[in-house]
Amino acid sequence: MKKSVFSWRATVAGLAGGMLLIANASAQDACGLCAKQVVINSELATCFLDQYDQFAKASSDAIVVDLSGCTSRGIVEALPSPNKAPAEPDMQFIVSRPQLACLKKQLETPGVVLDPSATIELDSCK
Repeated sequence: MKKSVFSWRATVAGLAGGMLLIANASAQDACGLCAKQVVINSELATCFLDQYDQFAKASSDAIVVDLSGCTSRGIVEALPSPNKAPAEPDMQFIVSRPQLACLKKQLETPGVVLDPSATIELDSCK
């Protein structure tokens, strides 16, 4: 009985090609779960900037930012304006490496207003 080498090679080549396509698609859209924007206040911004080096050392392209341990419980929050309640700050979010750098850059912008909260667009640094 003759073994079909051609079909085996075609199968391996097809699988390898499929894996490359998946890897390429993943590289282009590496962070489907990444935040497009982040709501942050000055307290969380300071905490983020203090921890930035730790976040930047992450080995993955999708970086989990957890600021839930940053809030001080002793400070009374400012009363919301009667017209519009401030957006609730994001305590945990996922960003890509470029978004992480973008957030840092925007938070370090002189004169940025972060209180009671500010929405930072993460795709605006392109």
